[in-house]
Amino acid sequence: QVQLVESGGGLVQAGGSLRLSCAASGRTFSTYAMGWFRQAPGKEREFVAVIGWSGGGTLYADFVKGRFTISRDNAKNTVYLQMNSLTPEDTAVYYCAAGRLRGVTSSQYTYWGQGTQVTVSS
Repeated sequence: QVQLVESGGGLVQAGGSLRLSCAASGRTFSTYAMGWFRQAPGKEREFVAVIGWSGGGTLYADFVKGRFTISRDNAKNTVYLQMNSLTPEDTAVYYCAAGRLRGVTSSQYTYWGQGTQVTVSS
């Protein structure tokens, strides 16, 4: 069992940056791939980024390449999403998730956090 708690969301102006964190409970965090997804109002949840259990094997959605960076610290049971050059289109609830594979679909993940709101003003 893994419990996930996101933090770091908030209101930021276009062009600004935010760093999201996802703290995990349990001793098996380092055995899971960790992903970030987001869901904007009226839209389906979409993949943002994923990182392998050892910190390698990162994958990004095309719309965040070069702007977002996913990382993890297994000693702290935490995964991060550094978001730069934010635009209003990045406004969404951001979720972290844990799964056995580095998937890009939500169905491939077993555990989910409650989400953190990111709002980017123009």
